[in-house]
Amino acid sequence: MNHFVVTVARGFGSGGKVIAAKVAEQINANCYENRILTLASLLSGMDEHYFEQANERLSGVRIAQQLSVIPKTVTPKPNAEKFAADDMLFDYQAQIIRRLANTETCVIVGKCADHVLRNYDNVVSVYIEAPRAFCVKRITDRMGIPEEEAHKLIEKTDKYRADYYKYYTGGNYWTNPVNYDLTLNSERVGVDNCVKVILDYINLKFGTHYEMKEQV
Repeated sequence: MNHFVVTVARGFGSGGKVIAAKVAEQINANCYENRILTLASLLSGMDEHYFEQANERLSGVRIAQQLSVIPKTVTPKPNAEKFAADDMLFDYQAQIIRRLANTETCVIVGKCADHVLRNYDNVVSVYIEAPRAFCVKRITDRMGIPEEEAHKLIEKTDKYRADYYKYYTGGNYWTNPVNYDLTLNSERVGVDNCVKVILDYINLKFGTHYEMKEQV
């Protein structure tokens, strides 16, 4: 196996994004989330006359180069608005995700990546969830907001993600464990142990030899 992709779906506040970033660090790979959305937005916003040129920009390893110049986001990004479909934007996201899966080892957070890559053999798909109290505490600590607001953000963001997943997968539901190789409770397992479990599964599935590096 020359390269592989880890997709991470997660409940808001579960620590899934942190776990994804830690997995990427352990396997010396890029972790992609909102940078994919940003690049897809740029491409889908182009005039129809330039679509062919935009598609050419999605070829080969140039995707990684374009994504690398887009700033990473480190703070939680809730989706407080209602879900509104944008098929063209999703199509560009899917193209970017597939090209990444064909060219490099990486971790992709969200974006229905597990569904987009469902027919790929070089994919490990993971879903991270945790009890509400655990998620609320993480959000209040990281965002500095009251508990009441954290509860509302969890409800709205998870509703948005569920609606997004249902629409673009043709009716599947986001929390269905059958969609994933692994479903982990980050409170019970612990963030670092979730990383270890994912690395162990990567080793099992692909015959690699990744180990958890010591944290300094």
